[in-house]
Amino acid sequence: MSPTPTARRLRLGLPRRVFSQVLLMQLAIAAGVAVLATGLFLAPLGDQLDDQAMRRALAIAQTTAQQPQLVRDLRSTEPSPDGPVQREAERIREATGAEYVVVLDRRGVRWSHTDPRRIGGTVSTDPGEALAGHDVMEIDDGTLGRSARGKVPLRDDTGQIVGAVSVGIAYDSVRARLIHAIPGLFAYAGGALAVGALAAWLISRRVQRQTRDLAFSDIAALLAEREAMLHGIREGVVALDRAGRVRLLNDEAQRLLGIGEEAVGRSPDDALGEGRTADVLAGRVTGTDLLTVRGRRVLVANRMPTDDGGAVATLRDRTELDRLGRELDSTRGLIDALRAQDHEHANRMHTLLGLLELEMYDDAVEFVGEVVGDHRATSEQVTEKIRDPLLAALLVGKATVAAERGVALWVSDRTRLPDRLIDPRGLVTVVGNLVDNALDAVAGTPLARVEVELRAEGRTAVLVVRDTGPGIPPERRELIFTEGWSTKEPPAHRERGIGLPLVRRLAERQGGSARVAEADGGGAEFTVVLPEALTEPGAEPALTGASAPVTAEEESR
Repeated sequence: MSPTPTARRLRLGLPRRVFSQVLLMQLAIAAGVAVLATGLFLAPLGDQLDDQAMRRALAIAQTTAQQPQLVRDLRSTEPSPDGPVQREAERIREATGAEYVVVLDRRGVRWSHTDPRRIGGTVSTDPGEALAGHDVMEIDDGTLGRSARGKVPLRDDTGQIVGAVSVGIAYDSVRARLIHAIPGLFAYAGGALAVGALAAWLISRRVQRQTRDLAFSDIAALLAEREAMLHGIREGVVALDRAGRVRLLNDEAQRLLGIGEEAVGRSPDDALGEGRTADVLAGRVTGTDLLTVRGRRVLVANRMPTDDGGAVATLRDRTELDRLGRELDSTRGLIDALRAQDHEHANRMHTLLGLLELEMYDDAVEFVGEVVGDHRATSEQVTEKIRDPLLAALLVGKATVAAERGVALWVSDRTRLPDRLIDPRGLVTVVGNLVDNALDAVAGTPLARVEVELRAEGRTAVLVVRDTGPGIPPERRELIFTEGWSTKEPPAHRERGIGLPLVRRLAERQGGSARVAEADGGGAEFTVVLPEALTEPGAEPALTGASAPVTAEEESR
């Protein structure tokens, strides 16, 4: 037998949704404020009504005491229910609506009262302060019950006190006024509460739309997940507000851009300095998969606007990918060169075989000597002028590739570079980029020629690469050093427009320069100056073997 399912328990407590919680809290606040305001208003209202009643009683007493006839009647007659004092007092009481108007002499004997039987008797409360010449306001109990009282001295023409006037306002009328004011006050409080409830509902609806009707726990979970995702992914994320200021940087973005948390709240120009990277983040350069160089890194950036007027930019490090692409280009070039050499070698072997079969041994020996001599001459020409083995090997290989593409690659007679390079791999990157660009520019043109000049001026290395291509128009000579700009179609595996910006960045980081001008006879002439690129004469040359450190520029080739 299956167990009976447990009944679902009723869950008590606050609702989970942000909309419901905000509405409930705002209603509670509005109700609390209404109750508090009502209480704060009612608390002094009773005192204000008491004070008004006492002042009214005092004013009536003062007006009564100003009548001269009352003093004369008090001196010339006896206290009597039918006396002139009683008649005048009753007239004033009925005219003013007071509860009583009592006139008494210095002995405290009543000359008037609402109850005629009490005339001639002494008053129930002490009249001493009024008889002493002071005005009195008080709430007190007397023969007619609790009342608001005003007492003043009664003076003759000479100012002598001959008695006192006491006027009372029924306290029940004061309480009735207070009770009568409460319903209106509650009506105002209820109206204010209704307006507050409506405002709370409208605000809560807006909060509901902005929070997508999520619970606080859901929002907290989303924030935790966002933090984990932003700081865990291997892609840089930069968020900007509507004013263009950085408001978020994840760990990878800080690493790729070389900045820290101090960049938050600043514009990209302030945080990164002027340049293409700041232009891309600020949205001044648009497009997808935009290339930019930041320090030693080649970055791919994408920028997406957000609904609040800001934007989110993502950054990917493709330094390694670009290096692999360049290595693939080099490998393909070497394969093409080897294929050409294999074809040429087969032709030479067939020629040699024919000479041997025809027993033309002397011609065969001469033919082999010429072939070997040509290769040796090319290698010796390079190594005599360039002592660094890495650069020499690079140019020998480039000469083979150039010959396959129908381009003559020459090393200038002015070339003299000793084996004292501090960073030979960095110079290999510069030479390789410029030679590759020159070969691409002259390929397919008649009498294609590329000339390389490398010379040392003290500790400064000067590189000049000339070609016979179409050249660079003056208006584009600075534009070609911009990341992502290129006149050539990009290959399938990588982007163009990275090599020349890296060359200039490397030169400028060493305090040098990279520029382009028109070569003599047409074409382009690239000149790169690298100060402090060589060691002092007699110093130990830099390592060029496999153990030498690999620079980021070489990785970007």
